[in-house]
Amino acid sequence: MDTNEQLYAIGDVARRTGLSVSAVRHYADAGVVTPAASTPAGHRRYDVSAIARLELVRTLRELGAGLDEIRRVLAGEATLRELAATHLALLARQEARLRGRRAVLSAILRQDSTAEQVLLMHKLAGMSDDERDRLIDEFWAEVSTGWEPPERMIQWWRAARPELPEHPTTAQLEAWIELAELVRDTEVRQAVRRHLCEVCTTGVGPLMTSAPMLDALEAGTPISQAAMDAARERVPPDSPRGREIADRWMGWLTGIFATPDNPGTPDTPEFRIETADHMLAGAEWERTPPDPEGPLDRYMALVTAVNNVPPEPFPYEWLAAALRASALPAH
Repeated sequence: MDTNEQLYAIGDVARRTGLSVSAVRHYADAGVVTPAASTPAGHRRYDVSAIARLELVRTLRELGAGLDEIRRVLAGEATLRELAATHLALLARQEARLRGRRAVLSAILRQDSTAEQVLLMHKLAGMSDDERDRLIDEFWAEVSTGWEPPERMIQWWRAARPELPEHPTTAQLEAWIELAELVRDTEVRQAVRRHLCEVCTTGVGPLMTSAPMLDALEAGTPISQAAMDAARERVPPDSPRGREIADRWMGWLTGIFATPDNPGTPDTPEFRIETADHMLAGAEWERTPPDPEGPLDRYMALVTAVNNVPPEPFPYEWLAAALRASALPAH
């Protein structure tokens, strides 16, 4: 007999497919995979095609498909691709919920939380993008109320905000929960407002937040970026490109505090060497930065953790080498 025409008893079918006899019967009774024939005594017989469909049924069930979905696929009413797309989307939602639960449970273990805090953390983990944005906007609105910070400073502060990706890691969710709790805290908002108000309105604060100074700081951004690009590309500091960046940096630096009555510090080889020394001190500080002390420091650290995109480090050592090389006569 042709193998394709051979009929198999239900016990043989169960062994071939890895299903139990009761499962094979259940799929037949449910109209998912019916036997090819029955004996006069009522025993079910299955052909090769039915066995292949039962193997597919087992695989799809293990992947979480329901009987109605499987029945539609076998009947040609839906494709495997459509079924896979539906279940992939379902798994993504399940994974997101599991990551949220894991983040909340990790926070509970870390904080020894109360029942009320658990409810809050669960709510925070499930916030939508719009809800997260509103919470951050409310935080900065309150921090900026009661005094008059420069509008450009407010824009800079608001620009540092958390942006959870579509599929955040547990660590990102944990950071978001802590950040959300931080910005909701009234005492934290007041502390950040007092800190920023003091920084901007006392000592050199008015000078550093004045429009001319903010213009000057923004003007230095493309030069800093050029130095970061060159360091990342391993451009030799003593190359023509390195000298050009060093010249741009010194032109910017000497012009920051220049006024019609005071031309500022002249650009000399000695000043370039001195600036290079300051750069090396900055590199040393970067290697061993102080631990975050205030809530604003913690806010920034948590935003970095949520976004999982650490800021590109400033190339202090590369720029120091370029400044030293540029202090020598050009070859």
